[in-house]
Amino acid sequence: MRAVYYDRQGAAGEVLQLGELPDPEPGPGEVRVRLRYSGISPGDTKKRAGYFGSAMPYPRVVPHSDGSGTIDRVGDGVEASRVGQRVWVHHAQSYRPFGTAAELTVVPAVTAVPMPDEVDDRLGACLGIPGITAHRAVFADGPVRGRTVLVHGVLGAVGSLAAQLAAWGGATVLSTVRRQADLADLSGPAAERAVALDDPEAERLIREHAPDGVDRIVEVAFSDNVALDARVAANGAVIAAYATRDSQPRLDFWPMLFDNLTIRLLGSDDFPAAATTTAAADLTAAAREGRLSVRIAEPLPLAAAAAAHDQVDTDNRRRVLLSLAG
Repeated sequence: MRAVYYDRQGAAGEVLQLGELPDPEPGPGEVRVRLRYSGISPGDTKKRAGYFGSAMPYPRVVPHSDGSGTIDRVGDGVEASRVGQRVWVHHAQSYRPFGTAAELTVVPAVTAVPMPDEVDDRLGACLGIPGITAHRAVFADGPVRGRTVLVHGVLGAVGSLAAQLAAWGGATVLSTVRRQADLADLSGPAAERAVALDDPEAERLIREHAPDGVDRIVEVAFSDNVALDARVAANGAVIAAYATRDSQPRLDFWPMLFDNLTIRLLGSDDFPAAATTTAAADLTAAAREGRLSVRIAEPLPLAAAAAAHDQVDTDNRRRVLLSLAG
């Protein structure tokens, strides 16, 4: 099979290689997926670059955890009827060496999620890591119907899906962008109650939308926003953070304590299995109902993987896909 891989960490153009690798075979409980699209997330480029001081987890890595395609072979213990099933794939390269940047990938059967006819292959390839992270941020602390959810960084992959999932779950959604000029790029649930964080009146505007405080906060820049979050949070609120700029953020402890705030940190590779399964089912249902949309850049061929990685690192408003067709 054709695949993109790296044997050492570094810049995309220096370490990503395109070549032929042996076709993988599914083991017990696994399926093999012939991929149509491979979805690239910032976590994939960080692993390749050695971000956070990480080392090579395996001698050779085929990157990317997300994708979509069709099951063409199953291992022992998997129903043969799954052959020919369209699926979207998540966590393909989570604690495994070979992900979706290849014509074929082998994954545990549970991480190849049946894809309804209403969901196209491109959207399916975008649901994995960002969608499951967004779902965990919104729903980890219970249903949100009737609650108020604030989503920071709503133009990003996780933030956009979090806003849509919160609205699907019956919440009142507030959202933020970094700059006032970005407000024009919003649509759907994210646009209805949106605030630019560079507006001097940002806190007051959030409070106007949520006079009793915000129940859940989906946070992409914890160190930057935690003080604001604490001021607009309702008593008993949850701040669910999946990223931060400063790895050692400062907290104003006592006001947060008296408001009984919960800080939930989200590491997508290590969510509880039951939570991931529930997230996958809900994402599929919302997508089937037409409640999820994703901005997707024109897919690039496998040979352009290095350019695709660079695009992920410079454009966080569109999902970047590799096309495995042809």
